[in-house]
Amino acid sequence: MFVAEDHGLADGSAPTLTEKTTRAEAQQRVALFLERCGVAEARRDAQALLLAALGITPADLLLAPDAAIEASVRRLLHYAERRGAREPVSRILGRRGFWTLELAVAPEAFDPRPETETLVEAALSGLHQRRGESLAILDLGTGSGAIVCALLAEFEKARALAVDVSAAACAAAAANFARCGLADRAATLRGCWADAVDGVFDLVVSNPPYIRSWEIKSLAPEVALHDPMLALDGGADGLNCYRYICGDLPRLLSPRGLALLEIGAGQARDVCALLTAKGLEIAEIRCDIAGHERVVAARRPRPCSRDKSATLAI
Repeated sequence: MFVAEDHGLADGSAPTLTEKTTRAEAQQRVALFLERCGVAEARRDAQALLLAALGITPADLLLAPDAAIEASVRRLLHYAERRGAREPVSRILGRRGFWTLELAVAPEAFDPRPETETLVEAALSGLHQRRGESLAILDLGTGSGAIVCALLAEFEKARALAVDVSAAACAAAAANFARCGLADRAATLRGCWADAVDGVFDLVVSNPPYIRSWEIKSLAPEVALHDPMLALDGGADGLNCYRYICGDLPRLLSPRGLALLEIGAGQARDVCALLTAKGLEIAEIRCDIAGHERVVAARRPRPCSRDKSATLAI
């Protein structure tokens, strides 16, 4: 048993939990501990860790808050200590909900964030008339494969190629494709952006590294200490990867193709300039749920239709 009179909170040590501690008490003590450690969503995270450690559902907790945590005490304490050290819940539990799916989170791959779901929304909006077609999708810098999984779940006849320079990320993506039952429609390719990619695609997506190099050390510990540096560093101005990607888009996009790029704060204008410099037109700048510009959509310029009256006058 783990015993301390002050519940382990006064000096910042881990919360005191025993086999007789109730579920409600354990959740409260873990939440208080996480608050002291600077965790922003301490109560939400405490509940997530409690449910996972005990192997119960939110309904179980609601119906029996006074049940003892019993043999789960060590597991819950271990989870709490890791979260107190600012390791994200998703990495502690090894899974993350994204779109309508539950994906595995691998140590070597970027942990997908809810904001990236904005890119999936943009794809559904931009290609809504082509949902039933056998679309070809390309994901550059796929990481965990989250975007591909979400897109293939929505575009049921589509196929996707997921590219990443990291062998570990490619393995993580392939594992998620299998986990979601999509392995027959998705393939991974290790390479630097589109250097090794041939052919044209109906949809090209990317959530590239876009943090300015000098800003990385100021990021929250959950990001700076746990996401791969390769997935964060966008160079001095945060735009290095966009320069590579935009340079290849003219040869990658089919005539009716759509490109969707996730962007960081204040980058919309610069990314739009890179796209238009390559002859593409901006179709949309989409904001995320918090109101921040999150995704730039671009496509090939559409041919100008002839003015019939002008034709008749000639």
